[in-house]
Amino acid sequence: MCKVCDYTIHSAQHHFGWDNALVPAERVVPGSTILFQCNDSSAGQLGPSSSVADVITLDFGKINPTSGPIYVEGAQPGDALRVTIESFIPQPRAGRGFGWTANIPGFGLLADQFLDPALHIWSYDVGQMAPALFGTLARVPLKPFAGTIGNSPAAPGLHSVVPPRRVGGNLDIRDLTAGVILYLPVEVEGALFSVGDTHAAQGDGEVCGTAIESPMDVVLTLDLVKGANLKTPRFTTPGPVTRHLDAKGYEVTTGIGPDLMHAARDAVSHMIDFLCATRGMAAVDAYMLCSTCGDLRISEIVDMPNWVVSFYFPRVVFE
Repeated sequence: MCKVCDYTIHSAQHHFGWDNALVPAERVVPGSTILFQCNDSSAGQLGPSSSVADVITLDFGKINPTSGPIYVEGAQPGDALRVTIESFIPQPRAGRGFGWTANIPGFGLLADQFLDPALHIWSYDVGQMAPALFGTLARVPLKPFAGTIGNSPAAPGLHSVVPPRRVGGNLDIRDLTAGVILYLPVEVEGALFSVGDTHAAQGDGEVCGTAIESPMDVVLTLDLVKGANLKTPRFTTPGPVTRHLDAKGYEVTTGIGPDLMHAARDAVSHMIDFLCATRGMAAVDAYMLCSTCGDLRISEIVDMPNWVVSFYFPRVVFE
């Protein structure tokens, strides 16, 4: 841990969904550094001994618990919350890092193609943070981050945590790692900031709907930028963002057409076909693996009427 923490938000201090009427877990002054003990996105429904049967019985009312909310003194609508991401510390299970990736029926980019539940349980070294094994075929480099990080929206009532919002939330931006500074619009007094849904690794797009879902302690410093009037979140990275995957190059498939969503689906489907043909993988395993380490990118969006979406799969995973 790189900084002394002023406060600790324990794992029991979490909530499901956004609601600006929630009682704050803590009130802090700007500049405070806080340790958040974050649950995995299943809120403990899936564990190291879980099976695919447990995916079927998931209670979706307990998905994506977020730790908080934090009331930041002086925060007013129109300000920005400046979030310095200090560190991520995996919470071990029996001495090992734990995570899971699942295909959840009805969820994910290719939900219409993958109708049956599937589950992969990950185990990794929390000291070395070496690449985690996916069966006998692949080793996924780890890059911890929080999938859900944001402030409460101004609209009253309880709002689902699933869709991202202009104040942040379920952003699933895999580059929000240690060292990054994130700026979030404030819509309510005190900001009412929360964080959760920690991941050990994820590809851009999180195509099957889950990453390496892993409980972690997150250390953040919260500060204010008065009168920032941000329209949406923005962030600054301290250096390169893909170096952990770049070493051996990529296999790349494309989707081309007049609809970006269809092109994205095609690019991922073609990669799954490629991995099945060249690596002998089951299609659902290839789909889940793509979600943890492959990247969807818009390659071209100006040459009407067709756009190009590419899917980059890092070769280092197999080498």
